Formats: sequence, C-alpha cells, structure tokens
Amino acid sequence: MFWRGGMAERTSIEWTDTTWNPVTGCTKISAGCDNCYAERFSERFRGLRGHPFEAGFDLTLRPDRIEQPLAWRRPRMIFVNSMSDVFHKGIPAAFVDKLFETMERADWHIFQVLTKRSSRMREYLRQRYVDKVAPRHIWLGVSIEDGSKLSRIVHLRGSPAEVRFLSIEPLIGPVGQVDFSGIHWVIVGGESGPRARPMRTDWARDVRDQCITQKTPFFFKQWGGLRPKSGGRELDGREWNEMPLIYANYTGLAAE
Repeated sequence: MFWRGGMAERTSIEWTDTTWNPVTGCTKISAGCDNCYAERFSERFRGLRGHPFEAGFDLTLRPDRIEQPLAWRRPRMIFVNSMSDVFHKGIPAAFVDKLFETMERADWHIFQVLTKRSSRMREYLRQRYVDKVAPRHIWLGVSIEDGSKLSRIVHLRGSPAEVRFLSIEPLIGPVGQVDFSGIHWVIVGGESGPRARPMRTDWARDVRDQCITQKTPFFFKQWGGLRPKSGGRELDGREWNEMPLIYANYTGLAAE
C-alpha cells in the first residue's frame, strides 16, 4: 500500500484494483475497528525516520498525493483511503473538497469511497451535489460489522449517489433483517490477523440470501483468519463475485 514514484501499488483486496491514500491514519469508532489491519500495519513503522508511516497510524494529510489518479492513464477501480477514512472529523472539509475535485476530473476511473462516518458523508454529499447526485464513477459506501450499526445504511440511502455500496467487514455478529433498497452492492468478509474474531457461516449466509431475495449484487471477500486468505473465499461451495450492474455498463474501464 505504499506509493513509489507516483505509481499506485496493486492491492490484494479482491473487489478493487488499487488504492489511493491522500490521508493515512484514523481513530476507532466502533467494534469493527478493534483489530484494524491498517493500524496494525502502520504502527510497525512508527519512529522509523523517513518511512511513509514514521508517525504510525496518527491521522496524516498527504497533499502531495491529491492529484495522483490524474497521472494514471489506464482506467482502474480505486479504493480511496484504504488506510484512513475520508470523512474522519479531523480531515478539513477543504481537503475533502480537493479529493472530490480530483475524482470528478479523473472520470476514466471508478473511485470507491468507504466510510464508517456515514452521517458526515451524507451531509457533505448533500452540500456538494445540491439538486443532483455524485457522478456515476464515484461509488459511495459505508462499513458495518453487525446489526447494531444499521443506521449507517439509512445514512447511505439518504446520500445523493448513483452507486451506493455496503461493506459488511469484519462481520463479527448477525446483521438481522436489512432493507437493501437503494443499495447497489454488498460485500461480506471475515476478520483477519492474530486476534481475528471468527465469522459464523449462518451470519454470512443470511446476508447472501437476503441479497438474492432483494436482487442486490453480492460479493464474498473472505472467511479471514490469521491471514486474509486463511479460510479461502468460497461460501456454500462457490465464490460470489457479483458487482454492481452499473459496472458492466461502465465504458470507462474499457478504454486504455
């Protein structure tokens, strides 16, 4: 997840192509953050002079990275701030404006913005896109970990976006009944790392079945374990790699 010479590192995250981190570092907001992989990775390098993560997982703005996607001419799906949260309260709105300006200009890419600060995202988008919605190449999503955080889905549904997605990862408890109306994609994944909390099969299967019933594309990322790939990616004997319907019609990725 480092940047070298202005180029993006490819990522092992199955539902995207690469990552773009104009901000790194974050703070915990709910139980899904307890064993944060980004914090674990960053803190390994705290105090190492000259290293990108010399400050560990402290919230750090990186203005020199704001326009990086404009230099990437090959279209790709870009996970925005995999090492932070675009809508963290410590990130000034003016800085968020600059990120969105870059995304709006680089319309040959697909940008995937994922947050746990769902109410701030909703209010920001309502102010930025008055009487319209965010461009179709900017996908907006929220992350939940169990049924106690369903309010984030309500905030997402109220956000002016053409593509809204939900990441249920790490799934650490049952989600319960969910209304996926207005949600265009659901990702489910288990936790990984030395303190990974197990994901029960019935929790994942229940979300999958609701997606099938409600005709919402479902993507099963991983079972998790000590390492992300420890448990594989199959659920009930197959991989689930469905994408938003708009993805198949998005001509930008066909260009070189």
